[in-house]
Amino acid sequence: MIPSASRLADIEPFHVMELLTRAKQLEAEGRDIIHMEVGEPDFPTPAPIVEAAQRAIAGGRMFYTPALGLPELREAISQFYATRYGTDVPASRIAITAGASGALTLALACLVEPGSEWLLTDPGYPCNRHFIRAFGGIPIEIPVDADSNFQPTAADVDRYWSKNTRGALFASPANPTGTMLSVVEIEALAEIIRRRDGQFIIDEIYHGLTYESEAPTALAAGDDIFVIQSFSKYFQMTGWRLGWMVVPERFMRDIEKLAQNLFISPSTPAQYAALAAFKPETIGLLEQRRAEFRRRRDFLAPALSTLGFKLSAVPQGAFYIYADCSALTDDSDRFARELLESAGVAITPGLDFGSHAPERHLRFAYTTGIERLQEAADRIRRFIGR
Repeated sequence: MIPSASRLADIEPFHVMELLTRAKQLEAEGRDIIHMEVGEPDFPTPAPIVEAAQRAIAGGRMFYTPALGLPELREAISQFYATRYGTDVPASRIAITAGASGALTLALACLVEPGSEWLLTDPGYPCNRHFIRAFGGIPIEIPVDADSNFQPTAADVDRYWSKNTRGALFASPANPTGTMLSVVEIEALAEIIRRRDGQFIIDEIYHGLTYESEAPTALAAGDDIFVIQSFSKYFQMTGWRLGWMVVPERFMRDIEKLAQNLFISPSTPAQYAALAAFKPETIGLLEQRRAEFRRRRDFLAPALSTLGFKLSAVPQGAFYIYADCSALTDDSDRFARELLESAGVAITPGLDFGSHAPERHLRFAYTTGIERLQEAADRIRRFIGR
């Protein structure tokens, strides 16, 4: 009997999903669990999107679409960039994908050579390093902290680039920190990567969920950058598994070939549903929900500080707080597991996000209402004895 492929030895479990499994087990036993672990909006998908899907299904529009997606959806996304960002993005450069994960799969299948190195941040979204490993690449993690707002700098890229480096994959707003890159910072990163003859990929899936200002798109820094986007977060379509990617023109044919072979096409009902995501009534509802996420952040951040957590960077976007817990524990993983078992509050240990001081950090997702966040704060206070 043959074993699993050797590359699986480097694929670590997604710890937050294991915590979620345990939380669900406790709920099945009758426990009341406050979920602050998984990065999923708690709001239902907006009604206009659901109704559009229902009409498509009722009308029998359930067949394969082109591998790059419905032409009308690609055009709608192009118009969205023009309206929201003032950026001209031809529909011909947009590929509809099976979520942002599908977009990353296609981009990295296109770009990663076995043995090539790719720069990431630490902490960062855990699955990114495993996408790279799945195609034989080597993730090189740049430690980031509050000094750089938990974002990479051009100097970091220059320092960590080697003769084997082929590109960089960064995010703004970032998971788990919620911090953003400015236009100037994005341009500096794009320029140093170009000078190194590498490829820049940027994850923008939390665009729309920013609170003091809009996040600038990297598309303003050039048409040679891969931009990953999703309908999951701002548009609140997590389970629909739909995203998109803006692709440099010279890679479009290769991305199309990969999409044809790996996915055939994105979900047809999800694509027809997403056409309604850009309607004014949908955007109006999503903006109300964005304001609610901001209220939650503004409640939770000071509450955690009062409990003894240190907030090295206030999140500018997404729906996470990455808190330093070193005043309370020297083992964030043990703290998270004991908090779940004893107090019924599910949070994510830093272990999921890299090797740069994970034992000192916990991620709190404010994807539940303020009343539940208050209850979570009260339970944590009792748990730590304050």
